[in-house]
Amino acid sequence: MSSPATASPPPPAQLKRIVAASLIGTTVEWYDFFLYGSAAALVFNKLFFPGSDPLVGTLLAFLTYAVGFAARPVGALVFGHYGDRLGRKKLLVVSLLLMGGATFAIGLLPTHATVGTAAPVLLTALRLVQGFALGGEWGGAVLLVSEHGDARRRGFWASWPQTGAPAGQLLATGVLSVMTAVLSDAAFVSWGWRVPFLLSGVLVVVGLWVRLSVDESPVFQAALARAGARRAEGAAVEKMPLVAVLRHHWRDVLIAMGARMAENISYYVITAFVLVYATSHTALSQQTALNAVLLASALHFAVIPAWGALSDRIGRRPVYLLGAVGVGVWAFPFFALVDSSRFGPLLLAVSVGLVFHGAMYAPQAAFFAEMFATRMRYSGASIGAQFSSVAAGAPAPLIATALLADYDSPTPIALYVIAAALLTLVAVGVARETRSRDLADMDGGAVPGGGRSADAGTAGAGTAGPDGGASSAVPSGGA
Repeated sequence: MSSPATASPPPPAQLKRIVAASLIGTTVEWYDFFLYGSAAALVFNKLFFPGSDPLVGTLLAFLTYAVGFAARPVGALVFGHYGDRLGRKKLLVVSLLLMGGATFAIGLLPTHATVGTAAPVLLTALRLVQGFALGGEWGGAVLLVSEHGDARRRGFWASWPQTGAPAGQLLATGVLSVMTAVLSDAAFVSWGWRVPFLLSGVLVVVGLWVRLSVDESPVFQAALARAGARRAEGAAVEKMPLVAVLRHHWRDVLIAMGARMAENISYYVITAFVLVYATSHTALSQQTALNAVLLASALHFAVIPAWGALSDRIGRRPVYLLGAVGVGVWAFPFFALVDSSRFGPLLLAVSVGLVFHGAMYAPQAAFFAEMFATRMRYSGASIGAQFSSVAAGAPAPLIATALLADYDSPTPIALYVIAAALLTLVAVGVARETRSRDLADMDGGAVPGGGRSADAGTAGAGTAGPDGGASSAVPSGGA
């Protein structure tokens, strides 16, 4: 067995091209997704839900925002299934086209003033397409890098697609910030908000050009070849990836879902809800809040690779746990700083929050990839990541806005973030360290008694354990 210590990394130029392809693609997809969230907080309540109380209109706008999360598990199932059967690259191209097309179409939508109730219906339908596409994007992007990358520095390299989230946030917030700065409020509401959505068409062309230039994951190609050889020898037919995941990796799926609770909830409170809170509960302007998120997102982008590199040295779990503790402890100071109604404290609040978030988000890509066997890795990582988004990221702005409307205080919102942090601490606390696992050896699976199943099996079998040695076979994926 080849261990991470001895596995040969790909040529640096090839690896950098793979990382760039994943990063550019995820940046475009997250730009599209976050652009909607920012627009929901700023203008969609006026354009698609007029006549409501301003806070109620914002709640309705965030409800369409949450619909996108509801579609993400469906995307995870569909893209995970075909990604484990056909390959990572093909599905990543499809996800980019779907996301970009839906975002461009939002920029062309008529508003409620033009077509009445058809406007929010069309908006919701396009949001569903966005969520479906993003549900398949994340797993493929991080796996393409994880399965190509140098095993010694997998945490660092796999963290680069994760920087697509702050890069997309940076780009989306930056474009909106420029538009609100150079246009009057009336012009921005009338037509200026459409420009960032239409720009998505240009970004998608660039993303496709880069993404089509890379090769399929060699780990996946080797696993596919071995599966073909087993079928030729008359071995049992592989189970569907979803069935195999639920059979062998149910515990890992639950761990991944729990791990995402604090990461997902804190992020949307810090970057999306803060736009509502700062403009409705303090004296800060819309432009000031956007600028704070813009600058903090740049810092977020910078710290993610550093946290990823640290996870290669001390492990995924310690870094992840540090981030979960951090966002929980920071919850009350965060709102106290925003309540000062000054730009400096607001920037500090968002920046520190995103630094702690990065400690969870950076090792997440490698951590989740290392939990699952190759022929079910796309399905397992995507399901674990995206199913949690329905309970975490989707309702986070809604819950935070509703708590603010009911209590007129940030205290319940801070407690909400702390509760999410506790859930994540439990989930990651019971997980095994995965840093030293060899993805190339995680193809077939061990069955009780030491044999190997004909279908894709467990990640816990035949892989390098935390100390670099071989771990024992554990049917549930390692408990």
